[in-house]
Amino acid sequence: MINEEVVSAYNSRLTVDLSQPSKLTASQKDQVRHYGSQAEALLKNRDLAMFVHHFKFTIADELSNIRGHSAEENAQRVAFSHQLAGIDSFVNSLKRAVYLKNRIGNAEAPDA
Repeated sequence: MINEEVVSAYNSRLTVDLSQPSKLTASQKDQVRHYGSQAEALLKNRDLAMFVHHFKFTIADELSNIRGHSAEENAQRVAFSHQLAGIDSFVNSLKRAVYLKNRIGNAEAPDA
């Protein structure tokens, strides 16, 4: 699963400080816009949305099938809950990237 393309994508990941967008250079702003555009494309992808929702429903089903309260069953509940939280966190990271792209874009609008 790890190949040169994955390593290259990791090395070119977004690593700018987004706390003060006005202090970003033009190339950093372009990088934020590009990253946000990629995230937006993923959020609009119906196939990805279907798989994310199927995954969430499958985990929710597994979680609801745990009936007991033994230590092992409680550990399974925690593990499944963490999986749900993880996929929600992933989707939220995509939404945040789109928000930042729009924020950078809107900050540029008066200059145009």
